[in-house]
Amino acid sequence: MRDGLGGPERGGPRNAPAFPVVALVTSAGGLEALSAVLGGLAADLPAALVVAQHQDPEGPGLLAGILAARTRLRVRVADDGDLLEVGTVLVTPPARHLIVTSAGEVGLLETGDLPPSRPSADMLLATLAATCGPRVLTVVLTGKGHDAQAGIRAVHRCGGAVFAQDEASSAYFGMPGAAVRTGLVQRTLALDELASAIGVHVALTR
Repeated sequence: MRDGLGGPERGGPRNAPAFPVVALVTSAGGLEALSAVLGGLAADLPAALVVAQHQDPEGPGLLAGILAARTRLRVRVADDGDLLEVGTVLVTPPARHLIVTSAGEVGLLETGDLPPSRPSADMLLATLAATCGPRVLTVVLTGKGHDAQAGIRAVHRCGGAVFAQDEASSAYFGMPGAAVRTGLVQRTLALDELASAIGVHVALTR
């Protein structure tokens, strides 16, 4: 039995977005990594993108504006109720976790005063995995700690793919290294190779 997206019914909910979704998750050193990846992507990339970088909850939230000047894609701060949109990068704001529903709608949750990491890559990836299934590509970039390790297990379980930045090009290999240790990363790539690999994967996922 097949769903309305042309794939197996087990690939995700019937009303899930009918396009690839790329999640870029990072922490320390992430601005440079995100700039390099997003700057290398085509303006007509047929995918929606979501960014979650650990940020100071009290910070000014400048990330989206900086990235918008460094990529040909549309970039904006995610708002509660936004829909995932092809060619658009939604950036998680400070002091919020971002989740995605089966209709491709964004929900923002207050992070509270204590960790987990803020925003939580694990929370984003788990909801994307459950709602978008094999259309999800997770890219784990430089960062401290092990956030995203649980989330990529969910992505893998639901048929999605996982890439990670390699140690040599990472400012901090904590997050990518934790991802690699799960054994679920399909490709570990240098920073300057990731944009091209994302483009190829998205083209094959459509």
